Amino acid sequence: MPKVSVCNRIFDAEEGTKLVLALEDHGVDIMHMCGGHAQCGTCRVEVLEGVLPAVSALETRLFQNKGIEPDGHIRLSCQIRVTSDLEVKPVLTVTEAGMGPGPRPRE
Repeated sequence: MPKVSVCNRIFDAEEGTKLVLALEDHGVDIMHMCGGHAQCGTCRVEVLEGVLPAVSALETRLFQNKGIEPDGHIRLSCQIRVTSDLEVKPVLTVTEAGMGPGPRPRE
């Protein structure tokens, strides 16, 4: 089972789970407003370690629309399936935003 390291915590994540759901289900303070549709960009994470698939067309389009320069280290957690060990850091948290996280992202 892959391990996810975030905010000085490590937990097991079921292989194939969306990263945003693994983070939320393990009590990580992560923002996600659009329900996992790659439309808002609030679930961005900085990938500190780990191997991920190439940036998807949805991610590319969102990054272009938001003026975010994709460098391979900033990714949308709603578009990543956990397949190997990862170390990530949320870019935006619910606490920082001062609002609710939005609807639970779709599976």
